[in-house]
Amino acid sequence: MADSNFIDYVKILCRSGKGGAGSLHFHRAKYVPKGGPDGGDGGRGGHIILRGNKNMWTLLPLRYRRHIYAGNGQAGSAGRSSGRDGEDQIIEVPCGTVVFDAETGEYLCEVTEDSQEIKLLRGGRGGLGNWNFKSPTNRTPRYAQPGEPAIEKSIILELKLLADVGLVGFPNAGKSTLLSSVSAARPKIADYPFTTMEPQLGIVEYRGNRSFVMADIPGIIEGASEGKGLGLRFLRHIERNAVLLFMVPADADDIKAQYEILLEELRRFNPQLMDKQRVLAISKCDMLDEELKAEIRPHLPTDLPAVFISAVSGEGLIELKDALWKAITDDANRTEEMPITHRPLDGHHRVREEDEFIFENVPALDEDDEFVTLDDEGFDPDELPDDTDYEWEYGNPEP
Repeated sequence: MADSNFIDYVKILCRSGKGGAGSLHFHRAKYVPKGGPDGGDGGRGGHIILRGNKNMWTLLPLRYRRHIYAGNGQAGSAGRSSGRDGEDQIIEVPCGTVVFDAETGEYLCEVTEDSQEIKLLRGGRGGLGNWNFKSPTNRTPRYAQPGEPAIEKSIILELKLLADVGLVGFPNAGKSTLLSSVSAARPKIADYPFTTMEPQLGIVEYRGNRSFVMADIPGIIEGASEGKGLGLRFLRHIERNAVLLFMVPADADDIKAQYEILLEELRRFNPQLMDKQRVLAISKCDMLDEELKAEIRPHLPTDLPAVFISAVSGEGLIELKDALWKAITDDANRTEEMPITHRPLDGHHRVREEDEFIFENVPALDEDDEFVTLDDEGFDPDELPDDTDYEWEYGNPEP
């Protein structure tokens, strides 16, 4: 996957901007002996904002942009002049991107619509200048607020493809062949396991100029929840699908047993997948005659519709489309009424090479947009706190 352009999991470090300090200044003019306080407010720090982009299909741009820092707010100055706000950083992501805390694995938010914006990290508020604290009993306030500090967080972005139908099956079950037969997608097809190494999308045409989207993911095997094969890394892409199409080849020893194995792996990944509509397709049925099909039917699962298909000869594809369209348009199964419960990331759902990625210290910018040097501990030696203790609550400063 290192050479693939399809990246669906990336870990980045984000930091919002810190707020600028308020100004402690008194007006001085030749003919104004007691001008009074006129210190301006500091500017707010920049935000870290996520924005959905329907024209993106991968997280590849973020793979080479590991550190995203928003601008710091500028300090206030004399004459009630407010400092400049820090520059916001907008991270464009594909629709269907989910955000997790990299440290705890906790679900944070998701972007599902084009141009949808989510404020991931809020910039620090700027401090108030001493002009705000003057009163009839305190005409010369000799204090101002410092700006609020920045927020730094390491996050994980997961892309979950948006599709109507998701294909689930063992390797070499005929999923890619079916997708290439019913849509214009051209996935790689070969006779060895795990030919499909990344998810594929295809648009399937239906009657009356209607269509639906079908997603093909790499095959899973028994024990995938423990990391066997390709593990459960790509099962996230069927969490948003309205219908799950299970594919079992006709030459399988026990079709119902293989279906139960696939169902159990999905349950271990996310129990909510059990609530989705399911359809079973017995592929490669061109090697069966009617007598063999009649022998197989009594041993099929009875809790879902089953269709015999052959992507090579085209047998059963019309019946399969009808069954899928009926399941997709079922009012009781609409995706809008079935919100996804995103499970927290654990050891089975993480990508090892991303979690072991080391964030290197890079030069940072100070308030004057000049580079400062960070020592081995990650802070600027020139910004050590002085003897003054700033114990204050925003809007209620302590002198």
